[in-house]
Amino acid sequence: MAARALRPSRIDFDERPFIVIWESTRACQLACKHCRAHAAPRRDPHELDTAAARAVMDQVAEFGSPPPFFVITGGDPFERPDLFELVRYASDIGLPVAVSPSGTDALNRQNREALREAGCHAISLSVDGADPHTHDQFRGVAGSHARTLAGWQMARELGLKVQINTTVTPQNLGELPDIVSLIDSRRAMTWSVFFLVPTGRGTRLPQLTARQAEDVLNFCYDADKIVSLKTTEAPSFRRVCIQRVLCEREGLDPVAELGLGPDYESLSRRLALLTPRRESDQMRRPPLRVSAARGFVFISHTGDVYPSGFLPVSAGNLRTSSLKALYRDSSLFRSLRDPDAPHGRCGACEFRRVCGGSRPRAYGAGHDVFADDPLCAYEPGSFGREERVGDLVAAGM
Repeated sequence: MAARALRPSRIDFDERPFIVIWESTRACQLACKHCRAHAAPRRDPHELDTAAARAVMDQVAEFGSPPPFFVITGGDPFERPDLFELVRYASDIGLPVAVSPSGTDALNRQNREALREAGCHAISLSVDGADPHTHDQFRGVAGSHARTLAGWQMARELGLKVQINTTVTPQNLGELPDIVSLIDSRRAMTWSVFFLVPTGRGTRLPQLTARQAEDVLNFCYDADKIVSLKTTEAPSFRRVCIQRVLCEREGLDPVAELGLGPDYESLSRRLALLTPRRESDQMRRPPLRVSAARGFVFISHTGDVYPSGFLPVSAGNLRTSSLKALYRDSSLFRSLRDPDAPHGRCGACEFRRVCGGSRPRAYGAGHDVFADDPLCAYEPGSFGREERVGDLVAAGM
């Protein structure tokens, strides 16, 4: 069977989101260098209380069947004393619920068991370096790496699915193959590779160059044959998947055909050394066409509704507005779902209907949500193969 480049959705993303992220609190005991929320040790007195949080979940459930995935994040959700009650409520009203805690002392067996008993089916944990020093320096607290790995092991023993999140920076770029090897050996449901958006504390961090990002995205394509992988704020990955599938069908070397650089070659060599190919490596998991406002919605700790947690432009607040109405009908969400809204290179690109560029990153770079994605190096039309690209774009719609 020919490899698929993209995975078409069975959901109409104009009508309903695939996933809803709720920032339950901004309280957190870590001091992560990239934190979009400027998390602080104490809870905000204005965050949604238990009753208001239940009302949010009721609104998510109103999208009907199949319900969106509901992820409780932060800050650190363990900073909320009503966390287990809220997980139980979400589960009772039919929401598939996951929790994204921080690597602190709260990541213990007792809390893990309480999450499972309340109905949580998955957790996501951040691993930003195979080397403990790299991770702990990024997270701002010594011992976070060890606590995260221990929590990962406990979660698996308890039968919870685990997603591992990694933020890619110039500092940990060379450790990505080692993180793949770690995930391959310890097992995880998914590896989510996050491409930094300059917002919150992340504005002070060095960014990948567009050429480095291209190399990392192509490395991700290779790694997806070893571990189940998705990207966050890297819609160009869908373009890369189409390019790589066509290269494979034509028997072409992607390094030469796509002009990949030294970072790709060094990452690939390290990946091959750490994870020799196996027969099972043939089954990639093609990405879905989910992005800000399209299948995705973020709800803040105070009830504001955003297309993404990294795009600080709100469509409204759930204390006074309907989530359904904001997602389906607000001008912000509707315009972000329009593939012809971006201008510049993104607007002219033949991949725009499956990519569209990172709108949060465009906004972070120049406060123009429809500008070019500065992390994309692709020049529209340079890949050619117009008909074959068009066929794969249409298949992924």
